[in-house]
Amino acid sequence: MFPRLFCGLAMMLVYSGAWCAALQDNGDGTVIDLTTGRTWQQVDDDTKRNWKDAHIYCDGLSLGDKTDWRLPNPTELASIVVYQTGNPSIDDALFPSTNSSGYWSASSMAGDSSKAWYVDFHHGPVDFNSKKKSHYARCIR
Repeated sequence: MFPRLFCGLAMMLVYSGAWCAALQDNGDGTVIDLTTGRTWQQVDDDTKRNWKDAHIYCDGLSLGDKTDWRLPNPTELASIVVYQTGNPSIDDALFPSTNSSGYWSASSMAGDSSKAWYVDFHHGPVDFNSKKKSHYARCIR
């Protein structure tokens, strides 16, 4: 019980649970988080898009015999950040070819709907940007 409690508290403090997550390669281009049951797109398509087009991309993705993909919220996206690494800050064995750059989240910024949250996988910070800017997309279901 103590490790789970500690992990939960640490996740709240550093806004990432990657080192706590139990991730597994499904062998079909997807990675499952065994703790949450969420499935990740393993390799993004290496294309920068504005926020609206990132939503369209994920909503239209067909991968692992599934079609119910979406853009993740900031907490979900931050959960796969590995702060102990950098450039990119992710487990590159599970998520190969990840760009050391920003990846869109599904969430608009409160108080300014022209901006949305993203996670920068260069070192892992969560930040916001104009929805017209271009970032990558990694989808979740």
